[in-house]
Amino acid sequence: MPIPITNRAQLSEAQVAKLAAEVGGQGTLHDILDWGFAHKPVRRVEEIVTQDEYTHDVLVPLDTPLYLAYDVS
Repeated sequence: MPIPITNRAQLSEAQVAKLAAEVGGQGTLHDILDWGFAHKPVRRVEEIVTQDEYTHDVLVPLDTPLYLAYDVS
């Protein structure tokens, strides 16, 4: 099942569709890291923000000033 994408950056529908096709199948942190390392330049996890003992936000720079923010539990 594809992960839901929330468009908080007011991207166009075409941009969101392209992004969804690229990252929508990521189900694990391993998937995110594999995707990032496949890019040139590499897209690295910039920060992991702890929300509570079970939930973290994983921030990956996309294109300046945009970030992907994954809600991981």
